[in-house]
Amino acid sequence: MMVRQYSEKLYWQVRRIVLIHEDSDDVLQNTFIKAWNSLDSFHGDSKLYTWLTRIAINESLDFMRKKKVRATMSADDADYSIADQLQADNYFNGDETEAQLQEAIAQLPEAQKTVFMLRYYEEMKYSDISKITGTSEGGLKASYHIAVKKIEEFFRRHD
Repeated sequence: MMVRQYSEKLYWQVRRIVLIHEDSDDVLQNTFIKAWNSLDSFHGDSKLYTWLTRIAINESLDFMRKKKVRATMSADDADYSIADQLQADNYFNGDETEAQLQEAIAQLPEAQKTVFMLRYYEEMKYSDISKITGTSEGGLKASYHIAVKKIEEFFRRHD
């Protein structure tokens, strides 16, 4: 029931961080495995969805860190941009602007990327993001504002 109820929403949260469909599926599967194995540690202090979101985001960020390490080891991947990866993904149905937005988001530090994704795409309240990330609402607002400025600057440079 947990998988059926939350998998689509969690998939899109993971996908916005990981970007590639196949990788997103893998991360989502790992999220549910980790949640199942840790179910006894869920005490109901927050909503189940909030707890699952935190696991999904952490799994996504861990995946991206590992992917980044592998990419730095492989010179062949150095010139393969996020936009190129998205265009090569059969499941990506966005346009050039969406690909550029994803490129801009990918360049943000993890904390800014996370708050931007949850606020912009999921339209989450800062109070909910605070529960997921363990960061104060004021800190989240500042991170979001800085992220937006960096994304705007990215688009100005690539115009």
